[in-house]
Amino acid sequence: MATTPQSFANHAQYTPVYHFFASPLALIFAVWTIVRFVQSPSADTGYFLVGALALLGVTMVSRLSPLRVQDRLIRLEEQLRHRRLLPAELAARAEATLRPRHYIALRFASDAELPTLVEQVLANPSMEPKAIKAAIRDWRADYFRV
Repeated sequence: MATTPQSFANHAQYTPVYHFFASPLALIFAVWTIVRFVQSPSADTGYFLVGALALLGVTMVSRLSPLRVQDRLIRLEEQLRHRRLLPAELAARAEATLRPRHYIALRFASDAELPTLVEQVLANPSMEPKAIKAAIRDWRADYFRV
């Protein structure tokens, strides 16, 4: 568990091995091989280029796939929470209208302020997740995000 309470200002997380090691190195390697291929095109530099692009792709997918699954789980958890906390009509409207990005932002709202925020998002479906999170007054922490 974190020592500092989570809030809008500090809720973003970094995975040091991915964000500061694997991803930058894969990008640097891809750029380097592109430069080498442009400077002296050959079968060898072509093979390196294909390998570098494959490595960059695998690095990106290794991060994005778990996040996609986690987003689906958050959506499911929040739909169940909405059914439990919201009036049936509001929960049904929310399920029909809200996008995964809305659920992901609304997960930080306390039970008490959830109905008001859901109404705001339903009134303005183009509301950005950052605006939803900024509107939350009683932050409900999520320390399990990957």
